[in-house]
Amino acid sequence: MRSMNGLPTYVLIIFALLFPAFLIWIRERGGFLRRLSPLLVCYLAGLIIANTGLLREESIPALDLLSTVAVALSIPLMLFSVNIRKWKELTGGAGISMLLAALSVVAVSIAAHALLPLKITDSWKLPGLLVGVYTGGTPNLAAIKTALNVDMTTYLAVHTSDILFSAVYIFFVITIAKKVLSPVLRKYAGNADSGEPVSPLSAGDYKGIFKREYLLPLLGAFGVALLIFGIGASFTLFIPENSQTMVVILVITTLSLLASLIPKIRKIEKSFQLGEYIILIFCIVVGSLGDFRKLLGTAPRIFLYVGIVIFGSIIIHILLCKVFRIDVDTMLITSTSAICSPPFVPVVAVSIRNKELIVPGITTGIIGYAVGNYLGILIAQLTRIVSG
Repeated sequence: MRSMNGLPTYVLIIFALLFPAFLIWIRERGGFLRRLSPLLVCYLAGLIIANTGLLREESIPALDLLSTVAVALSIPLMLFSVNIRKWKELTGGAGISMLLAALSVVAVSIAAHALLPLKITDSWKLPGLLVGVYTGGTPNLAAIKTALNVDMTTYLAVHTSDILFSAVYIFFVITIAKKVLSPVLRKYAGNADSGEPVSPLSAGDYKGIFKREYLLPLLGAFGVALLIFGIGASFTLFIPENSQTMVVILVITTLSLLASLIPKIRKIEKSFQLGEYIILIFCIVVGSLGDFRKLLGTAPRIFLYVGIVIFGSIIIHILLCKVFRIDVDTMLITSTSAICSPPFVPVVAVSIRNKELIVPGITTGIIGYAVGNYLGILIAQLTRIVSG
């Protein structure tokens, strides 16, 4: 419900920029508030704005632009910490299992799209969205949404369904998954229940981010991100209009990975968290452009599709791990990294009593962040060609 008497555009923009900071401050107070999902709360805040008459029609273009800029800036900041040179060290079970997870979601996404009567405009974009999010994470989902110009209602339906199904899966993994799958997959051969739970990602750890020791380098990282954004945006001058956004996102992703090869940039602390913060801004803006009436009309079909893809791909992944003799611990860790994103890896490692796999699990997840945009856009375009 969009009103001509809602909040001024500048008020909505200020709210989008500052509400994540307030939310993080609230979560740091401790207690049950620490269990709040910032992504979910930001989406809900945006949806409240969209459906209570607080959004003016005249504000939509500015908010849409803000969402596009937020995605473009978050990509470099979240990829600067990637160490591509160390990927060659990721050999053996974890690397193979992550590859099998990616192949599983690609196969099931395409098959489900071909077999289900989705009846949704531009449904060919759905496999790209799900391959992106189940190879990388929410940042990839946001980037592919922008690159493919996905309808806001469709995007919200996909992301809402993903949040619900991912929550069910993570609950399964931390409770009975190892017991259920142990008769199917072989036992872990390493030293389970050993090693220190050290995460090179430290996602969500904003503590001290405004201290001088972090703030000045972060301003430098933000400046590099702006430069990469500017170079990417310059491609719109000679790329056909219908391909501009997709090309810009891919150029920004590529330049960000190249920038991560520079040690001084890669070692800037908290750059990943700053990128996460910008994604929270994106969540508020996207939510504020969502219409409940359209969402409820689209959600059932997308809900079914997402459910089939996530659980179908997990089943295929298990079967492939059986064929390739991947152990149960490695399968669960890499599946968590792919489906639920790297920050959940330490939680699962503790629950299955195998802290040895924390670093390999997070590393595979970071690789997923890096390749998710390329793979998601590629699968969407292939689906478009095949489906005619």
